[in-house]
Amino acid sequence: MCTKIRSHCLPLYIHTMSPPCRGASVQVQPHAMAKTKLFPALFSLLLHGGAATLPPPRVPAVTVHGCTPPAARLSAGGEKTVTMVVDVEGALLRSSSSRSLFPYFMLVAVEAGSFLRGLLLLLLYPVISLLAGAGGGDVAVRAMAAVAFCGLRESRFRAGRTVLPRWLLDDVGKEAVDAIVTLTRRRSSPAATATVVWASSMPRVMVEPFLREYMAAAEGGGEVVVAAREMKVVWGFYTGVMEDGGEVAAASPEVRRAMEGVDDVVGFSGGSMDLLRSPLVSFCKEVYVVSHEEKSKWRPLPRRREYPRPLVFHDGRLAFLPTPLAAAAMLVWLPFGAALAATRLAVALALPYRHATLLLAATGQSWRLRGSPPPTPTPPPRRATGERRRGQLYVCNHRTLIDPVYVSIALDRPVRAVSYSLSRVSDLLSPIGATVRLARDRAHDGAAMARLLEAGAHVVVCPEGTTCREPYLLRFSPLFAELADGVVPVALAAEAAAFHGTTAGGWKSMDALCYLANPRMCYTVEFLPAVDASPVREGKAASTELANAVQRRVAEALGYESTMLTRKDKYLMLAGNDGVVRRRGDVGAK
Repeated sequence: MCTKIRSHCLPLYIHTMSPPCRGASVQVQPHAMAKTKLFPALFSLLLHGGAATLPPPRVPAVTVHGCTPPAARLSAGGEKTVTMVVDVEGALLRSSSSRSLFPYFMLVAVEAGSFLRGLLLLLLYPVISLLAGAGGGDVAVRAMAAVAFCGLRESRFRAGRTVLPRWLLDDVGKEAVDAIVTLTRRRSSPAATATVVWASSMPRVMVEPFLREYMAAAEGGGEVVVAAREMKVVWGFYTGVMEDGGEVAAASPEVRRAMEGVDDVVGFSGGSMDLLRSPLVSFCKEVYVVSHEEKSKWRPLPRRREYPRPLVFHDGRLAFLPTPLAAAAMLVWLPFGAALAATRLAVALALPYRHATLLLAATGQSWRLRGSPPPTPTPPPRRATGERRRGQLYVCNHRTLIDPVYVSIALDRPVRAVSYSLSRVSDLLSPIGATVRLARDRAHDGAAMARLLEAGAHVVVCPEGTTCREPYLLRFSPLFAELADGVVPVALAAEAAAFHGTTAGGWKSMDALCYLANPRMCYTVEFLPAVDASPVREGKAASTELANAVQRRVAEALGYESTMLTRKDKYLMLAGNDGVVRRRGDVGAK
């Protein structure tokens, strides 16, 4: 059967045939498509001007199947070179409409811009929804990109690498990844290769880091080819205007190289006919289009266990995906959240812990205690020499900057916290007093903590050196193992409903206030059995061995995974620096 449709103002003949798999053949109504193009075309003319573009050349006939590429088709011909063109929005993500891309542009608007920019994008959503419903998906994407990007500095834009991958991975369909893995691992000879060309309607800066760093693992570590449009830049700032049409992306040198000399090119799309209207379809012999009904049955990737690459670090303040309804609720909540944060802070500073925790729990700020805290020692009498009993060292994993506060609440006694860096605002607002600052000098830092312990203080140290949101533990610095005869490991878990209390590239002075502005949050504190560190002090064991043993104990208690990643690894990825504070003030890393 042959169906004639209109694509880029030229006729395109697509043969639909019954595939050897479930799914109906694709049917396209040319008259309905032509009717839905009028309003989006007028809006695009107003948004981007009347510059005309030359139509692409006529493309050959393509066979279209209405199902997911079957494993037998992908694994056949292991000696051939194959290229698969994957529509990111249609075939990789479980949500495929232009309206479903709104949360990702909202993340860019809020995380790279401001809440005011997010409000402007939300007010534009009715128009975006109308455009997408009228068949102008590309115009809707352009409108969202204009609001989200206009005026942002190109050199400072990192949301595509630090924020979006965490949410895009949640939207990836397991069936799509399985199909890609089947294709790329089917080779029966070294000469056979399988390349994936990722086609996206979103700007390149939004999807390329995610595809290169996470989906490359699904390809077996091969070359990543991305066919997406660039955002135009003037004087180092994004103008908010995307490149016109998909011809530029399809004609890029890397796409041409991926298509040259291959034996077979297969297209993979779904939900919409966007890939069939793209110039990339001219390279394909067959295109598999997954129906909405079939995509609705797709499963998400189980977190951690089946991600193509582990997601250890990510940034951004929002702890939820900002769909239109969720974004509206967030913006309505902001003034109430600011007032609630100020109230919670005043209660924590003014009242004793045992009274403050009851009032704070009534506002949604709760905590749980697991395990028994160490017994409270009797006040040590002064010895004849005037010496005091040494204090206790508590070793915690690091979730937010208020970890020591909850350890102090659970112990119901004052503690002293040590930190490599802390903003002045956070230090002033601390209910446990001033934080002892470390200098990343082993001798200096060891002496500072030793003085606190000699004075009988209960010292809380986070040897990871920085926070980690995901269920992983970074490498524990072994310095703590050399300071006391015994250490008490403490496992901490933090939950937040709306805002993260940590950031690598944002204003760190707002960390505590952002956490307190959550409508609901909960801390879990678990004290583990004390670990004998005397062999390290006596030179019978290495401090690194003890540090690794404590890390494993905390990881087992939380159900996390231990890693050898460090603070430097985190900041190189999220902020483009090594995380070392080189000047005074609030600019720093934690």
